[in-house]
Amino acid sequence: MTAPRLAAALLFAVSAAACGGASAPKEGAGKPDAQAAPAGASRAAADATVQAAIRKALAERIPNMPPIDEIRPAPIAGLYEVRYAGTELLYADATGDHVIVQGSIIETKTRTDLTEQRMEKLLAIDFKQLPLKDAIVIRQGAGTRKLAVFVDPNCGYCKRFERDLAAVKDLTVYTFLLPILGPDSTAKSQAIWCAKDGAKAWRAWMLDGVVPEPARAGCDTGAIERTLAFGRKHRINGTPAVLFEDGTRKPGALPGEVLEKLLAQASRKS
Repeated sequence: MTAPRLAAALLFAVSAAACGGASAPKEGAGKPDAQAAPAGASRAAADATVQAAIRKALAERIPNMPPIDEIRPAPIAGLYEVRYAGTELLYADATGDHVIVQGSIIETKTRTDLTEQRMEKLLAIDFKQLPLKDAIVIRQGAGTRKLAVFVDPNCGYCKRFERDLAAVKDLTVYTFLLPILGPDSTAKSQAIWCAKDGAKAWRAWMLDGVVPEPARAGCDTGAIERTLAFGRKHRINGTPAVLFEDGTRKPGALPGEVLEKLLAQASRKS
């Protein structure tokens, strides 16, 4: 269940509870009181109590709440990060009475989006685990630096980014065809994948608008289906999506100077 769907479920739950006339809980019932914890109680025990309360409250009050993977203190005192469905996040107080489903925690001193920072870690993909056999490989210069990009042939931002990519020296690009914009994107992806020279056909279409020849009968386009499945698994919902050697993942058409900075950063870490 994604954050927007969870928000809708929460609103429905509030409405249903009101319509059903559920009686209000007695004052203080079912709520752990951090102040009332025994003086000698360990921090671990206190955390376990809070986590149990949050899990119980959310499971009881949110229809079809997915299993919670992890609960940990958020950067704001008294707030807890609740991770579910692998990479979905919400924030809750220590009782589970209040949640923040959609929103970011911003650290004001540095203007850092801490939620985005956390999501980048959760969504990171090990470059070594990429199914490179399903990618079109384009080598520029020595090709010692590497990146992977997930693209749709009808994506305007992908075309703009391809021009910036083509200008980068010493780079190997692994292009994964991810047709998410409709049937024509699928047809073009299949045609490019089945071309005698996929890299040439890809660049010809993206940079010069040369329409690829239709895919020949019997051509194995399973790589495209596998890429779509990989994208669903790793929540690659838009194109272009760029993955660097150090696992850094960035959405959108990155400007040339940002691209160079991230490539240099990835080379130092890898």
